[in-house]
Amino acid sequence: MKTYFPKVQAPIAFEGRNSRNPLAFKWYDAKQKVRGKTMAEHFRFAVAYWHTFKGNGADMFGPGAWVREWNVGSPMEAAENTLRANFEFCQKLGAPFYCFHDRDIAPEGATFAESCNNLETIVALAKKLQKDTGTRLLWGTANLFSNPRYTHGAGTNPDVHVFAYAAAQLKHAIEATHELGGQNYVFWGGREGYETLLNTRYGQEQEQFAALLQLAVDHKKKIGFKGQFLIEPKPHEPTKHQYDFDTATVLSFLRAHGLYDYFKINVEANHATLAGHTFEHELTVAAAENKLGSIDANIGDLLLGWDTDQFPSNLYSTTTAMMVVLQQKGGLNTGGFNFDAKCRRGSNDVMDLFYAHIGGMDAFARGLLVADKILSDKPYNQIIEDRYASWKSPLGKKILSGKASLDALEQYVLKAGEPVLQSGRQELLEIHFNDLLNS
Repeated sequence: MKTYFPKVQAPIAFEGRNSRNPLAFKWYDAKQKVRGKTMAEHFRFAVAYWHTFKGNGADMFGPGAWVREWNVGSPMEAAENTLRANFEFCQKLGAPFYCFHDRDIAPEGATFAESCNNLETIVALAKKLQKDTGTRLLWGTANLFSNPRYTHGAGTNPDVHVFAYAAAQLKHAIEATHELGGQNYVFWGGREGYETLLNTRYGQEQEQFAALLQLAVDHKKKIGFKGQFLIEPKPHEPTKHQYDFDTATVLSFLRAHGLYDYFKINVEANHATLAGHTFEHELTVAAAENKLGSIDANIGDLLLGWDTDQFPSNLYSTTTAMMVVLQQKGGLNTGGFNFDAKCRRGSNDVMDLFYAHIGGMDAFARGLLVADKILSDKPYNQIIEDRYASWKSPLGKKILSGKASLDALEQYVLKAGEPVLQSGRQELLEIHFNDLLNS
């Protein structure tokens, strides 16, 4: 059988922080336990099929710059070759999971029926390769944004025919994910938004999108799919304004339409910054409601105004992210860390795919170790504990239990007088953080 990565003969090994081997992990030790779970259990790393195997180095200023050995031949030949490359890569990297869009793994046909047949053929091969290699599917999703039919959206399209087409495609994508034992299914509304309000019925489009999600929930129950449904927020690009703008917006939308119990959030770092937030902010908003389901691990360039999807390398970001994950009950549960990231246009060698993933896995592993130190550090946590100490007083407990009144609080203020301003100790916490990060 053809080998696409002959320079890598065995799974990438952990050699420790003093190793200079670029094909070795310095920090990610899959078997090392942190807070009772191995690193492999904390992260559940996944490879993103669309960037890693279907990416060709294209950007908005130029066409593809790479030709991958597996992306040749007829559409179905290329699809089968790419699938084999995916499983070889995951095995050699040591990543236990992969993720895909339906149109990544199987080409679109001349008709909807042909597209479905293509998907079924590839799913059958993927099922065999999963069994042969042990690599599993973290999540699947449907590409409801690339084809010109979805120019004005899928679920939010003003044409009911397009809505029906999207629903039919969604049905088969969920079934493919179910057939492959996918542990989650992700919804990302690539074009579920608007360019101008002059031609948009905002309220109706919200209702349409909710109807599509409800249809998916109903079908999930019908076929017995046990995976977690996830929604991935993004504020804009390609639309001016997307309805899944950020985590808070999505959670509010789900509550408003009776869908809250069926979905969790898949947070992407680069989408967070495009929304004007930090990665850890979006994670925190989701985790505050125990709705952090999975993570697309990447990073954006703050000097560029688009979704650059770079591999994560910022240790401050990976550390603060892991502080949130460690504090959510159960961690990510069935979710994981999917490298929704791509090599730079100039990084055209297939070996760059290994270097990029190894670097990203090491960055998060180091972030996990530092996060554990910070959350266990008494001086650091005492500062925060002291800041909120007054809420443990009888008055604080009374307010939080709903037993206070405005009249009673007025009497308290009349007696206690002016509050004493307390320091937030931000600079001191930053010193502690940096000390632990570099220890």
